[in-house]
Amino acid sequence: MCGIVGVIGRGEAAPRLLEGLKRLEYRGYDSAGIATLVDGGIERRRAEGKLVNLEKALAEWSLDGDIGIGHTRWATHGVPNEANAHPHATHRVALVHNGIIENYRELAAELKAAGCVFASETDTEIVAHLITRNLEEGMGPREAVAAALKRLEGAFALGIVFAGEHELMIGARRGSPLAVGFGDDEMFLGSDAMALAPMTNRIAYLKEGDYVVVTRKGASFYDHDDNAVEREIKQSAISGAMIGKGNHRHFMLKEIFEQPAVIGDTLHSYLTPATGEIVLPPMPFDVAALPKITIIACGTSFYAAMVAKYWFEQVARVSVEVDVASEFRYREAPMPEGGLGIFISQSGETADTLAALHYCREQKQHIVAIVNVPESSIARESDVVLQTLAGPEIGVASTKAFTCQLATLACMVISFARARGAIDEAEEDRLAFALAHVPAMAAQVLNHDEAIRDLAHAIFEKRDVLYLGRGTGYPLALEGALKLKEISYIHAEGYASGEMKHGPIALIDEEVPVIVIAPTDRWFDKTVSNMREVMARGGKVIFLSDVTGVDAVGEDAFAAIELPSVDPFVAPLLYAIPVQLLAYHVAVLKGTDVDQPRNLAKSVTVE
Repeated sequence: MCGIVGVIGRGEAAPRLLEGLKRLEYRGYDSAGIATLVDGGIERRRAEGKLVNLEKALAEWSLDGDIGIGHTRWATHGVPNEANAHPHATHRVALVHNGIIENYRELAAELKAAGCVFASETDTEIVAHLITRNLEEGMGPREAVAAALKRLEGAFALGIVFAGEHELMIGARRGSPLAVGFGDDEMFLGSDAMALAPMTNRIAYLKEGDYVVVTRKGASFYDHDDNAVEREIKQSAISGAMIGKGNHRHFMLKEIFEQPAVIGDTLHSYLTPATGEIVLPPMPFDVAALPKITIIACGTSFYAAMVAKYWFEQVARVSVEVDVASEFRYREAPMPEGGLGIFISQSGETADTLAALHYCREQKQHIVAIVNVPESSIARESDVVLQTLAGPEIGVASTKAFTCQLATLACMVISFARARGAIDEAEEDRLAFALAHVPAMAAQVLNHDEAIRDLAHAIFEKRDVLYLGRGTGYPLALEGALKLKEISYIHAEGYASGEMKHGPIALIDEEVPVIVIAPTDRWFDKTVSNMREVMARGGKVIFLSDVTGVDAVGEDAFAAIELPSVDPFVAPLLYAIPVQLLAYHVAVLKGTDVDQPRNLAKSVTVE
């Protein structure tokens, strides 16, 4: 969600801050703002809504200064408006904040009693007042910030500038990521390397509890106990080039159509074409001796985890538990020592997933991360990182990241199955061969785009849509429903097909479209039986299957989309694509903001 950029530069800061904020739009936001130091004081420009509104404000009332901070806000405390937009400021301090200050009510009451007057409804503003009070009691900027940090409870990343301190910026993190960028006689702060890429590729990340004092000449890092510490400067591989939509109307459609290429890139990083062998990074544990695997994720990544549960248990013959990160750690689940925790996250910064990782670490689990950003917090805190080579995903609704997660998990399953003796070399070759053909098959699926666009007309005016599937088709039903909800705002639900007659079938009538995911796998006949129950009650079925399935029952459905015939093991990677396209075209017909749907953020960095 929220994004931070800070600059101590050699020219006007505002244009560079705005450029950095544009690169953070993918995280989701509902207001934005910039503050710079001008003539010994603090000047701000803020605007509700998209960055174009902030650009207009800057065009009407320019903002000078070569040091400043910028922010894209996703509202948590207080409605999204200009008054609640960041940066928040007093006469001495301006700051931007990602996260939530959990004890802000107590601190606000204390500050009000001391005479502070608040101009917003946010939890963030109390931090500015707290630091200001420390300054007025005679503390220097570093001491004032350090003292304030010790009063804060919750998750935060902060970027802070001080009136009259033209060579100084302070950053801090607890639970939310923050990076420092090193330039030539200039320095930067950012939520991630993406924001800083146009300005520098030399990045250092704050560790949990750190704060950093940044000047034009460099950065001094301190831990939670105020001890000076060293943090490694790394070369970031993220490109400074802005990411465009190409000839596509939306980033989401572009990213859907990139899937054959990025799935191929991801597979080729683990699958040796010449031999068909799956090669993962060395695992610092005995795969054959694993007592249990726990897979943790949120949102779309959770549905990738659900698919992987079927794969790991059926192919690798290892017990797997799958849980949403936001619930997992609060259950205080007992975990067998030496088990494996797999954490899946597109951004690698998901707060709930990171907190669950910490719990698993306390429970003496080995940790493997599947992330799209190798420099992310989750990646840095894991024993092994399996990177998905999806490239930057700008659309809030995940598409190519999901299928690349599935590709990575499929490789992991095959490798683990071989190591555990659950499959022999011939079966490994067969599964690897099926995986190797997925990119070409995915390109074939995209040829149905026009037919799926036509089908969207039968859905976009409906109030309710159901998705059904069995086996690995069940998580895809959940993912299809999520995609439709996310970007079209139509109520949709995914169900295991066999659960229909346990209640949900009561929802079926002629006004409820039902998308049935039915590759000709071991569950096909049972899925068709459930489909016929739906049609008998007037439900309009959109049937997704291969040539065998469509030939068998496609004529009975309202519409059928014929997908390539593939091994059932790899079917989830292909059947994800038509449900993505269907959601996209329905959303376009409804006129919603496809790439940045309301209330949603790309990277959820607060609980």
